[in-house]
Amino acid sequence: MRFIAVAVILCAGCFWPTASAHPRKEWTKLILTHQWPETFCSVEKNCTTNVSFWTLHGLWPDSGMMCNTSWHFNASLIEDLIPEMKKYWPDLLKPSSPEFWEYEWTKHGTCAAKADSLNSQHKYFSKALELYKKFNLTNVLESNRIVPSEQQHYTLYEVETAITSFYNVKTKIQCVHPVKGDQVQILGQIEICVDRDFQLIDCQKSIEEICSNDIPAVSVSGQSELRVCDHSTPVYYPPVPSRS
Repeated sequence: MRFIAVAVILCAGCFWPTASAHPRKEWTKLILTHQWPETFCSVEKNCTTNVSFWTLHGLWPDSGMMCNTSWHFNASLIEDLIPEMKKYWPDLLKPSSPEFWEYEWTKHGTCAAKADSLNSQHKYFSKALELYKKFNLTNVLESNRIVPSEQQHYTLYEVETAITSFYNVKTKIQCVHPVKGDQVQILGQIEICVDRDFQLIDCQKSIEEICSNDIPAVSVSGQSELRVCDHSTPVYYPPVPSRS
């Protein structure tokens, strides 16, 4: 089971509104979500990776899920993108299957497609790849000396500063939190947000947005949840071990 986003209520003051009292809003931002493959595979069975760069998890509108389940994924429509998809947006559990992309299209792409700029499968996946390469998270971290290491742990402040100093916006950094006496949290996922014109914006949400939209909380195969990292806990950025 991969990182699964599920809708939850995150603030005590929120309540489930009726459709007539509080209709769902159109999405206003896209969340370009990156995952660190080694963290993913460290908690998944039947998963190994030698990928040493951040890969795409998805491009998610901030409102709506499964907007048109009758709009079926068709890999032939993105045939020219497949080589880059396999490299930068891989299914780490089933590398030879398009199942991951089908899931992302059905759950998130059909909602993103409400914008004319993303109203086809090819537009959606090509834009995600374009943004991924444009923002180049792996290089941003490396250029600020945030690199995978067995010996060195980072503070969340160091990771945040490395990212915000380049993008000049606030991103969302998520970790697998300590379990069974562990003293570190494991860097797992980073979200970068853009508006409907694909310009960088802060990822933080207001209370109004939190109460009115689908908010993803992420679980990792029954392990500790992947949640926003804790400023008081050291961050472990796991390297990819050499595999013969």
